[in-house]
Amino acid sequence: MVLISKILFFSSHHGFYTVILLFLILGFLSYLTKKIWFFILAIPLSILNGFGGQFLNAWFLNKYGVESTAIITSDEETNSTLNEMYIHDYEAVVKKQDGKYVSTFFSTTSATIYPIENTIRIPRMEISFPVKYIPGYEKNIVILYNESEEGKAVLKYSKLASVNSARIKYEADRTNKEFIAEYIKALENYTASYDEESYKRKLEELKEELKQLK
Repeated sequence: MVLISKILFFSSHHGFYTVILLFLILGFLSYLTKKIWFFILAIPLSILNGFGGQFLNAWFLNKYGVESTAIITSDEETNSTLNEMYIHDYEAVVKKQDGKYVSTFFSTTSATIYPIENTIRIPRMEISFPVKYIPGYEKNIVILYNESEEGKAVLKYSKLASVNSARIKYEADRTNKEFIAEYIKALENYTASYDEESYKRKLEELKEELKQLK
């Protein structure tokens, strides 16, 4: 597991050197075996690593890693950009199983985050957040963003946004069955995660209103 973690860390953090190594290794195998397809195989593998290396690393660490915490200690903006946003370089410390800390690093483009999404969300500096790693190679971490306090707040806000959108439609036309049903669905989704009495009461009221309109 430690060896796999080291390989995935290198491939996700050093994409350019990974491509060179793939061509060198598979080119050498192609030369030894006289089979050209070994060399050709380096092309799709390089492309796959570029697009899916971080996702594979995130899946692996979340599946087989142990939970711990980390703290970002440095956040430096670079001159490079991604989607018109400046890429940041980060340094962090990771808590090992013995309670001691080890240093690690990542950037906006190499950060491994779970759940796997297209959105890159990095916790703020100096705030402890949950991670997973393979014991023995704590440098390679996956950030469990949705389990962090910041991530929980973002998730709650996104669910509330759906509730508020449905509420505005309902208040515009309280006799519209479609709007009531949408409001009910949004509240059910929200109250399934958050035990707030006011929203539960509103949910029951809407269900009664919908019954009366049918």
